[in-house]
Amino acid sequence: MPETSAGLLMYRRRPDGVEVFLVHPGGPFWAKKDAGAWSIPKGEFDSASENPLDAAWREFEEETGVVPTGEFLELGSVRQRSGKIVSAWAFEGDCDASAIRSNTFTIDWPPRSGKQQSFPEVDRAGWFDLQAASEKILVGQRGFIRKLVSLMDLDSPGSPDSSE
Repeated sequence: MPETSAGLLMYRRRPDGVEVFLVHPGGPFWAKKDAGAWSIPKGEFDSASENPLDAAWREFEEETGVVPTGEFLELGSVRQRSGKIVSAWAFEGDCDASAIRSNTFTIDWPPRSGKQQSFPEVDRAGWFDLQAASEKILVGQRGFIRKLVSLMDLDSPGSPDSSE
């Protein structure tokens, strides 16, 4: 059975369009990666014992320190290259991306050194217009941005009708 994750895509309306909130994974593997490395705040859950929306809500708060509130719009699920299935919901909100507080994880670093180091699950966050978000987000999660655009009846990022 594939691993399952759930997450939330926060968005906000600005005079020049919609922006979405993405997070950059922490740790040494992701440190120098940017385009195609960002994600929605998300995390794994046990589909047999936890509701996916509850898991998404919990993971968002753990990875950002922000309590998500409001109406949650279902964005469906995608299968990432790893085979993991990610379900997501969108909600309208706002926060200071520079003030996020993330939980941490511990790994052997450097690899096979026997030394344990802790890193934040999320090392930074940012607000991106739809075009920039489509470039920053993991390829396997781009469908969530397209679904949000569809639900909000917006122009698709990069479409001939979208503003540059």
